[in-house]
Amino acid sequence: MQVVFHLGAPCTDDDLLLQTLTRNRDVLWNEGVAVPPPGRYRGLVRDTARALKGRRAGPEVQDALLDAIVDDADKVDRLILSDPRFVCINRLVIQGPQIWPMIDRQTTQLRALFPDDAVEFFIGMRDPATHVPQLFKTSRFSDFAEFTENMQVHAVAWSEMLRRLTMTHPDCPVTVWCNEDTPLIWGELLQDIAAVGMEVPLEGKDVLVEQIMDPAGFRRMQEYLRQKPPQTEAQRRRVISAFLGRYAVEDRFEETVSLPGWTEAFMDELSEAYDADMAMVAEIPGVTFLTP
Repeated sequence: MQVVFHLGAPCTDDDLLLQTLTRNRDVLWNEGVAVPPPGRYRGLVRDTARALKGRRAGPEVQDALLDAIVDDADKVDRLILSDPRFVCINRLVIQGPQIWPMIDRQTTQLRALFPDDAVEFFIGMRDPATHVPQLFKTSRFSDFAEFTENMQVHAVAWSEMLRRLTMTHPDCPVTVWCNEDTPLIWGELLQDIAAVGMEVPLEGKDVLVEQIMDPAGFRRMQEYLRQKPPQTEAQRRRVISAFLGRYAVEDRFEETVSLPGWTEAFMDELSEAYDADMAMVAEIPGVTFLTP
């Protein structure tokens, strides 16, 4: 069996990926792909992983875990588990100069739950210039200075975290993407995490594009796609890009951030460093980087 852990990151897709896969649960089940409700596994996986502390789960534990998560486990070829808190809570995503400093330990605990299966990790990345403010907004903190007290935001790099992850689990493929690119790659991401081809009809491929496009333009795009179905995801992206270029609602792209010490110049520096970091991410062995 293949086991997919979608780790988030927190404040990227806000569970929309899981929700969209859930809309397609019946179609995916026919392909041998299980998308269980999060209530059946999130607490269970965290508690079991914490109890084992990285020790290999025995056959009885594995069987009990699968029986609790899915029905008819024998029919499952690929199991998708998603939780933005698999690694840690929002406040601990960035500590000092690192993103997810505990990812080595936490993913080792997750991997140990399914020691005889093929495990993959999926991670959405985000520009720290908007990621940190959103992590703060969704936290219990009211003081931004207190929230960021131990963060060296200017030094964080997704590539550093991914190198630690791939060194810890060289046998586990890792797929990543930029949260900023998700409207263009959403359909490909759905297919990749489910490991199905374009011939499998998945609902919700354009849910993100619809949010940032003029309604009339979105309807025209849908009609165009019906009349001229793309043969590849690359063709589909080109069509979406063309319609976005003409019908995108610009103010839906803008994120207003007003926080102490976070000037426009500082945020521009963070975004430039993020862009440079993405070039390094693309070169990491064992990492598949989805891009438009």
